[in-house]
Amino acid sequence: MSDLVIGVLALQGDVREHLAALAECDVIGRPVRRPEEIAGIDALVIPGGESTTMSKLAVAFDVYEPIRERLAQGMPAYGSCAGMIMLADEVLDGRPDQKTFGGIGMTVRRNAFGRQVDSFEAPVVIDGLDGDPVHAIFIRAPWVESVGPDVEVLGRVESGPATGRMVAVRQGNLLATSFHPELTGDLRVHRLFVDMVRARVS
Repeated sequence: MSDLVIGVLALQGDVREHLAALAECDVIGRPVRRPEEIAGIDALVIPGGESTTMSKLAVAFDVYEPIRERLAQGMPAYGSCAGMIMLADEVLDGRPDQKTFGGIGMTVRRNAFGRQVDSFEAPVVIDGLDGDPVHAIFIRAPWVESVGPDVEVLGRVESGPATGRMVAVRQGNLLATSFHPELTGDLRVHRLFVDMVRARVS
């Protein structure tokens, strides 16, 4: 076990699954829901869930501004599904009062793939990951409508009605996916993020 401490924003969503994945990547995973806990982490995972609820809870629990400040200072973060929305600079179809942490120069469309009944699974090739395509699970997932010049598109949907849609991106120390790798047992996305964190803190 390394001494890297990666927080998982524990306001709602797939917190336990991300903590388990981080433990398998030999880092310390720690749930984060209070402002004072943010200072003690090297990086942050923002899980799937419901982005408008997550936004409100982040403000209510007084973690919204501290997280924004740490991200602005270069703290690495990874967001899956709702976490991708929370890292977007612009959100389409969001509530008027919805806040994001921002940091990735992208425009994201909420629930772009449809409602819960429209959830699906598809193979996605992720740049930088060896082996077979990632088996991606999309649950009321967003997609990336457009990206700025500093954003690297790592993966797109390979087949089906959403072929070509951007679903994995990176900008500097920030990584985001539309899908939920924490639900599949495939640790490659988490390992990619851990490598990003190690590169940042070393």
